[in-house]
This record gives sequence, C-alpha cells and structure tokens, in this order.
Amino acid sequence: MTIRIATYNTENLFRRPKIFGFASGQAREKVLREFNELVDLLDKEVYSEDDKTRITELIKAHRAWDSDPDTRGPIFVNQLKGSGAKLFTRTDTANPDDPRIRIVAKGRTKWAGWAELVRDDLGLESVRNTARVITEIDADIVLTVEVEDRLTLDRFNTQILGGTPGKKPYPFNMLIDGNDTRGIDVGILSRHPITSVRSHLSEKRNGSDDPLFSRDCPEFEIQVNGTPLWILGNHFKSQIGGGGGLRLEQARRVREIYEAALRRSAHVIVAGDLNDSLTSQPIKHLLAAGLQDAMSHDSYRGDPGTHGTGKQDEQKLDYLMFSPALWDKVRKVQVERRGTWAPNTFTPFDTVKSRLTQASDHAALFADLDL
Repeated sequence: MTIRIATYNTENLFRRPKIFGFASGQAREKVLREFNELVDLLDKEVYSEDDKTRITELIKAHRAWDSDPDTRGPIFVNQLKGSGAKLFTRTDTANPDDPRIRIVAKGRTKWAGWAELVRDDLGLESVRNTARVITEIDADIVLTVEVEDRLTLDRFNTQILGGTPGKKPYPFNMLIDGNDTRGIDVGILSRHPITSVRSHLSEKRNGSDDPLFSRDCPEFEIQVNGTPLWILGNHFKSQIGGGGGLRLEQARRVREIYEAALRRSAHVIVAGDLNDSLTSQPIKHLLAAGLQDAMSHDSYRGDPGTHGTGKQDEQKLDYLMFSPALWDKVRKVQVERRGTWAPNTFTPFDTVKSRLTQASDHAALFADLDL
C-alpha cells in the first residue's frame, strides 16, 4: 500500500483571545486596556472601597462572572468553586444579564484565582488556510509543529478539517505539552492507530538544569497494517539569538533516540522543524547516522528551502529523514508552498491574500512510501 507522510509547521494553531476577532480595533483596545486595569487592581495587597467598586464595574461590564461558553464575555475571573476563598460572590436577579456582584476578598492574598482573556474557537482565515494546505496534501500521517495544545489540535481536526466539504477528520491525534512557555508544541494527526507515545521533555542539557528540548522529542508509534512505524517529532531551538550549540546538543540526543528506535523497528522517521540548513553541524550529525533527507530523493525537483520563498539553501528548515529500510520505499517527495504568501515567487492559494492570511511561513513537506 502507498502511504503519505508529511511534516508541517502550522504556525497558526492557537486559540487566540476572543478580542482578536473583534472587527473594531477601538473595541479591542478598550477591552485590553480594561483587562490590564483589572489585573492591576486585583494584584493590590489591600482593596479599598473604590477598588472594590471599580472591580465590580469591570466584572459586570465584561461578563467576567460568566463561565458559559455560549454567553461569556471577553474576560473571565477564575476563582475557586464551592466554599473556597473567593474574590466575589454572585447573586442572580430577575435579569440574568445583571447579577448582583459583591467583592468579598480584602486583598490579593485573601482569594485564590486570576483574571484571563477568554479564548475563542479556531476561526481565523489563516487557520482555514492551514486546513486547506493539509487537505490539499491529503497525507495519511501529518506531524504538526507549533500547535498550542491537544485540545486545539483536536478542535482544528474536528471543526476545521472535519468541516471541509467532502473531508473527514483524522481518526487519531496526539500531542504532549512540551517545554515552551508560549505553547508551541509538536503533535500528530493520523489515519492509522497511534499505539504508544514516548516523551523526552524532562531531559536536561549537559551540566545544567535547563531542558534539553525546546519543545520535546515525542516518539509516536503508529501501526500501519500491523507494522510499527516510529516518528520522532521535533522542533529544534530557534535561530533567533543563535542557538546553534543547543541545536547540536538536541541533534546528538535525537540521534541516540533514533538509534534506540531502530532496535525496535526498521521503520523510523525523524521529522519536524529542525531550524537549521543541510550544511549545519546538527543536520550533518543526524544524516551521519544513516538517515536520508526526503528532499534529496531523485523524485524531488523543487526549490531547496521550506521556509519563506524557499529559494535559498538556508531556507531549508523542515525535514523528513528516513531510516535506510524506509528510504528504499520512498517513491515521491513534494512540497506544498501555496499556503505561504510569496506572490513574487509563486502563486499562493486564492484565499491567501497577505501575510496576515497565510497558513504559515513554512511549506508542508510530504513523501509517498510503498509499505
């Protein structure tokens, strides 16, 4: 059977605060300004009566008391349920939209909770274009890079991919939250069962308490017609501020993980955004283990890069690297670039009209294998 495997730095799979969907920039700025005001007030050691009055006004103005996803506002004050230490109590009135709010905490140390900007479901044009890229390549397995969390991946899968006419969501998806505090994680979508996952997020750098992996190096075991296929998903340290030393450490450890995986199965792939070019030491170290880069296959005829215009060698950041047994089964390699805004280089999808609406500044790399 032929199976298509892809890696894609999706870049846009985040549930953004509701306010970013506001048509009015003035309204968005007003909410942000009043959210910051509320946070500053809540952080006070002691609340004056004027503070309590203003906190009440802000809670009511933005329905910050309402946890119902169908009616809640752009701000929510998360506090302990039950009889725990609270910021406020709520008493319903005849008007369900105007409950009586009473501040009962005397200051920040007297209640447990926080204020947050409410996140909306996925719906931006850029996210829909991300889905268009994935539906166009129609891969059986997609390693996804820069996804906020598993719930976001699942919602994208069911609501956006599954909502595309004639398409179905992937029956299997998995993501383990990694080390990046911004919530850019590595996940996977699959039409074949994901039978096990191994995480390496707790591993440390040599001689340090700092995490080795900027995100994680999850090992996904996928059963393809009863044969285990291992995909080692990665998102190496960004090039911002250098980071070459850390990327080399990450590559050395990934090579060890790859070699251990080979003892379990001959079918192993190292994939993801490795944030370095073919001539870099981290990539050379991985290739020296016997891995083969997909874009070196005879069937590939495109430009060398996967980021931006893709015209330059140094724009090669995304990889599918195959173990020798799998390399013999590769039949075709392609890159889908039309989700990226680079109109002077290639024609994007008609729905990609600017950098704001592009699916990602990375192209999707995919390969067909006979397994």
